[in-house]
Amino acid sequence: MKVLVAVKRVVDYNVKVRPKADGSGVELNNLKMSINPFCEIAVEEAVRLKENGVATEIVAVSIGPQQAQEQIRTSLALGADRGVLIKTDQDLEPLAVAKCLKAICDQESPDIVLMGKQSIDGDNNQTGQMLGALTGYPQGTFASELKVDGGKATVTREIDGGLQTVSLNLPAIVTTDLRLNEPRYASLPNIMKAKKKPLDETSPEELGVDVAPRVELLGVELPAERSAGIKVANVDELLDKLKNEAKVI
Repeated sequence: MKVLVAVKRVVDYNVKVRPKADGSGVELNNLKMSINPFCEIAVEEAVRLKENGVATEIVAVSIGPQQAQEQIRTSLALGADRGVLIKTDQDLEPLAVAKCLKAICDQESPDIVLMGKQSIDGDNNQTGQMLGALTGYPQGTFASELKVDGGKATVTREIDGGLQTVSLNLPAIVTTDLRLNEPRYASLPNIMKAKKKPLDETSPEELGVDVAPRVELLGVELPAERSAGIKVANVDELLDKLKNEAKVI
């Protein structure tokens, strides 16, 4: 069984981002970049499937600049077998990402596609669903538990009302949520071994994918600073301020 794992290069979640001076985007120079945390959970789940004898091969795929090799190598150090970099310097929208992954699925024919439910930079939560529509694969989104047996995947999903369990025929797409697992750390020996694992490069053009943006970014700016709160003596004063000053009631 082959597992395809999508990993995205994002600003490390511990880093506080700021807009560029001209407001044209987010300043990325000299910032620490890492695997998107939800993608890291997807890699861990793929490795666990392999350790349990369910999966036989894990292919890590990333779309981004040449530096995105770092995140693929990290995935290889965690247990993936080989990597594919779809090289582009454009900031792709979810539909373009889904089209690129669909082209890779056509080439690789994976049994399961594992990916984070969203990335912490765009926060779109769209790529997995779009990939499902393009490939026709059934999908289990927001997975907090995954079991694979007999050509079927059983996914426990986190929904607003609690938990929902769905059964999917393979091949299928699963997007990972926070409570699915706790990702491991890559050991130094595995980091060294990852340098020798195969990593292929391609591009959206070679895959025949149009990645032209459909949304125009007008500007990026920090949210307005909130003024300090005040204490009120009683409920009557609170209601008065809400009605006459804040004008929210």
